[in-house]
Amino acid sequence: MKIGFDAKRIFHNNTGLGNYGRDAIRILYRYTPIEKFVLYNTAPSNVDRLDIQKKIYIKYPKGWFWKKFSSLWRLGPVSKQIIKDKVDIFHGLTGELPAGLKKTNIATVVTIHDLIFLTHPHYYSFFDRVIYTQKFKYAAANTDRIIAISEQTKKDAVQYLDADPNKITVVYQGCNDVYKKEYDANFKDKVRNKYNLPQEFVLNVGTLQERKNAFTLVKAINGTEYHLVLVGSEKKYAQKIHAYIRENKLQSQVIFLKNVEDTELAAIYQLATIFCYPSICEGFGIPIIEALFSKTAVITSEGGCFPEAGGPQSVYVASLDADALRNEIRRLFENPADRKHIEEEGYRFVQKFSDEAVAQNIYEVYKSVLV
Repeated sequence: MKIGFDAKRIFHNNTGLGNYGRDAIRILYRYTPIEKFVLYNTAPSNVDRLDIQKKIYIKYPKGWFWKKFSSLWRLGPVSKQIIKDKVDIFHGLTGELPAGLKKTNIATVVTIHDLIFLTHPHYYSFFDRVIYTQKFKYAAANTDRIIAISEQTKKDAVQYLDADPNKITVVYQGCNDVYKKEYDANFKDKVRNKYNLPQEFVLNVGTLQERKNAFTLVKAINGTEYHLVLVGSEKKYAQKIHAYIRENKLQSQVIFLKNVEDTELAAIYQLATIFCYPSICEGFGIPIIEALFSKTAVITSEGGCFPEAGGPQSVYVASLDADALRNEIRRLFENPADRKHIEEEGYRFVQKFSDEAVAQNIYEVYKSVLV
């Protein structure tokens, strides 16, 4: 089996969509008998984001024009190279599919992560909504199979893209291997000292932007003695978080971290007392399973995709209810036995997102389109 992949974000995105693509290649390489991986990349990357091994081949635009206008190449002209390379399947890893493959003998699969630009359009500009809607509707209508990363995303694809539910398969995501390792006390102490972390703290990981809703978490910490560690890059939304912290004199309770290396972040997950993720909307919520693999108790938002990631043992609150969130944080801090039970049950639940299970589920989708 020879699989082609839309690899732009594998090489040029260091967060969610890039992580999905890199993990997909890594686990499919390790756990399936795929003979060749052909990665169609718009341009060389300045950062080594993928371990290139045997059976993995990178293809770039040919000719000066398409090298200069590689974003246009990715929308359709890349199909000529895909056809010439005689791949069996082309997998659009980020909700997009190039034009020109429909009437060929190349099967197609597209992964849809979320449709937040349709379900919560106020988070996107008008032009972004138009562009994303056109791309995703084309992909949903023309692909042989859709992988949805959650039941919520499948439901949204049917409702907003008019996708055929019979050609949608839910395949949950996994996460980077670093979050599945137990780090020794010496390394965790070094990380604690490096970032000046308290002995006990609430952790949140994710970009500081409106839909991630860290502001509600900061408000929940106000009036308590608990410390909060926020790990992630900052959008304009972060300004009101900083203003609130200054107004309420919370500077000694809230720590901001950016550009934390993966193994150090994994150690921070393991050092945390509680992981809180009051996001308003997600396609799945990878930080939740990172926390569960780290044996850290999770409080997250009720409804949507969150119970799919968090499982039956995690704690759920209304995403904008700071008082309810504060009460649950206090309950878990004051009841270590309850917290321990949640940690153990969460770790048991999260094994369904193991690398081998996710790889086999994707591979089954590939086999289904070749029948």
